[in-house]
Order: sequence, then C-alpha cells, then structure tokens
Amino acid sequence: MKIIIVGAGEVGFHIASRLSLENKDVVVVDSDLDAIRRVSENLDVQVVNDSGSSPQVLETAGIKEAEILLAVTDSDETNLIACLMADLISPSTKKLARIRNADYDAYHDTFQNLAPRIDTIINPEIEVIKAIDRFLSVPGAVDVGEFENGKVKFVGIKLDSGTRFADVPLSELPRRLGAQAPLIAAIVRDEELIIPRGNDRLKPGDVVYFIIEADRLNPTLEIFEQDLKPVRRALIIGGGRIGFRLARLFEEKSIPAKLIEKNPERCHRLAQTLDKVVVLHGDGTDQSLLEEEGVREMDVVVTLTDDEQTNVFASLLAKRLGVHQTITRINSFRYFPLMSSIGIEQVVSPRLSAINSILHHIRRGKVLSAIAIKGEQAEVIEAVALETSDIVERPLRKIALPKGVLVTVIIRGEQVIIPGGETVIKPGDRVIIFGTRQAVPKIEKLLAVKLEYF
Repeated sequence: MKIIIVGAGEVGFHIASRLSLENKDVVVVDSDLDAIRRVSENLDVQVVNDSGSSPQVLETAGIKEAEILLAVTDSDETNLIACLMADLISPSTKKLARIRNADYDAYHDTFQNLAPRIDTIINPEIEVIKAIDRFLSVPGAVDVGEFENGKVKFVGIKLDSGTRFADVPLSELPRRLGAQAPLIAAIVRDEELIIPRGNDRLKPGDVVYFIIEADRLNPTLEIFEQDLKPVRRALIIGGGRIGFRLARLFEEKSIPAKLIEKNPERCHRLAQTLDKVVVLHGDGTDQSLLEEEGVREMDVVVTLTDDEQTNVFASLLAKRLGVHQTITRINSFRYFPLMSSIGIEQVVSPRLSAINSILHHIRRGKVLSAIAIKGEQAEVIEAVALETSDIVERPLRKIALPKGVLVTVIIRGEQVIIPGGETVIKPGDRVIIFGTRQAVPKIEKLLAVKLEYF
C-alpha cells in the first residue's frame, strides 16, 4: 500500500511513524525544511521538500500509484487544494483531509460529493468535543471509546491505593464478581502496556482497560468504586474554537457553565453568540478569579487554551482548589507520558483525535473503526468477519492468534458477546480486537487475507 502524506507536522509525523513501522510505502510532502528534516532523520520513509498542493509535486511523489492521500497540514486551504489536484490527476486515489475551520462545516457534504471529492473529512476539533462528551459520561475514566454507536464501551480506569482488587489474579475475578466480571483487555503499569493473562495480578495505580456493553457500564464502575455523579456545573478555560464548540454542547445539554477567555475581543464575540453560558474576561490560571467564580462548586473544569502549559497549570490549580474532574487539552505528544505522574488523567488532543479518525481508513480489511490508546502503544480495531475467514465457525481457543492480540467483543445483530475460549465467531459478526502496536501489522494481515474477499 502506497500512502502520500501532505503535511509533516505532529499528525503527519506520527501517522508516518505508525505506517513505516508497518512496512507501508510512505511519502511525506511538506514545504517546511525543518519538518521534512525531522521526518527524514527519524523515519524510514521517502520525503519531498515542496508544496503538497502543487500538481507537479504530487506527480513526483507518485500520486498516480498511491492508494491513499492524507492531507493533514495546518492549513485547511492547502489540504483542500491538495485533494483537488489529486482528484484531477488520480481520481482513484482515496483522499482524506483534515479541515478544522467551522466555516467549512456546512460544506463537508459538498466537498465529498463534488470536486475535490474528499472521501473522508476529519475535523479534529469535533472529535475532541466527542471525546470530552465521553469523559463527561464516565467521570472517573482516564480513557473512553465507543463502538456500535455507543452500544459497546471501551473504558480505562485507574485503581486507587485502597482498591479491593490489589494483588487479585485476573483468573479470580469471575469467581468473585460472577456475571458482572468485565473482560480486562489491557493493563498499563508504570507507563508500560501489558496484555494480561489469568495469573497476572492487579496493582494499585494500574490503569485497567475493559470493554463492556453500555447497559452494564455503571454496575461495573461501581464494582471498581468509580464516581458516577453526573455533571451539573462546568467551567471552560479558553474560548477558542474548541472552547466555543464545547460551550455550545453545554447549552444543548442544559448544563450551567461559565467560560473564561483572556482575549477581550474574543470575549465580546463569544458573549454575543452564546445564549446561556456565562462568558468572563480573565486569566484561567488566576486563583482569585477561579475562587470568585465558584470553582470549588464545579463538577468539571475543562482547559482548552492554545497553550498546553497554561492548560496543565490551570487543571492542577483547579484540582488543588477541590475540583474532582479536570479535562486537559494537550497538543504535543511528548507531554503525554508525564500527565499521569503529575496527577492529570483525562487528556484530550486534537492531534491524537485526528490520528484515531485516520487510522481505520488506512487499514486493510473490513475495518469499521480503530482507536489508538496510551500514546499509540496499542490499538482497538472493530472489523467484520466474512465467511472467507478461517477464524469463523471455530472456538477461539483453537485459533492461533498472534502474540499481543485479544478478541474482546463479538457483536451479532443486537447481541453483545464477551467471548471465552469456547466462543465461535460467525460470518457477519462484528469483532473488536485489541492489539499492541507491534501486533497491529499481524492483525491487519489477518483482516486483509482472512476477513476480506479479493
């Protein structure tokens, strides 16, 4: 599979990194010499230091042979033109574009149905709002994903120091919890991701990932002593595009909210546009302002400024002032390993959201969705099992799955099945597979060769 990536920023770099490890033929195009140098010095991919919106440059990069074009520069206009040129030169190439400006929201269908005929439009800001909404629905979680339109939840929770499951082997959970025992797909301990076995024991401080039906989520969270209190009051720090979108969401959900924005002109525009959210001019890291506005009574504080250091500081300050739940926007991937160690668990990233949106479109096989977790250490893939696969009609215990791969859920019509060793996958089932980053190419090969007609 040949993939051309226009844009060597954080999203382009990390997508190229993932794909190069999976032995795909990747070409990265960017006019920024420093960005291209970073790619060429760190990744085993081809690079072109020129404008990705130029038809000549796209031809040089091999657009006619490319299966996929990813246009992920920081400029919506450059991404649109790159897709337009690709559509003129190579109509069969699948095109994905990152488009963030809300002014283009109403034109997404037009861009897909008419030139430049973009197959998938990715707005990471919308995806961030969805991620925040999922966090609000599961207040104690450090990670939340959804499959089958929310019917199945993928949840990561942190075990506190007083957990009653300390040193309990996973094989003991069904005996202790009966039918309420969730299937634990992964454990993150000291930033290391573990695919657990039955004799692995849970430890305080572990982040435990499990997949479960939505209607069983609350009882499971109660088992793990997680807070289920709904959000009744919220504070947003940062009134940029994402902050504005979140304020709109709170208005739609009738959640009383306040928004603090430092820029007076932006404050004025927000106050004129928002109907119910109270807009305040000030610095979200000003302790006296936070106390004056009743931060101690807030159920959640969401920090969404363009400066991640401000977001981190504001979240830590809110926690210090007694706020139970904070959600922090982080842009740079290098900050991710540090967040848990300083007490920040719920993190959203426009760039990681863009990567998650892109992933399942570049996977071979009948892949419906894919979610990268824990700084891309692993991936959860939802795929359809077709009758050509030799993994159907056999008990799972008789199937030699690659190391680091776990079949976590089978969805059959309206039925959600948490599989055991005797469970049999049927043709047409939706299968949710968890795999480490190293195992993803093997999963993809399995999906392409075993789960798909040629």
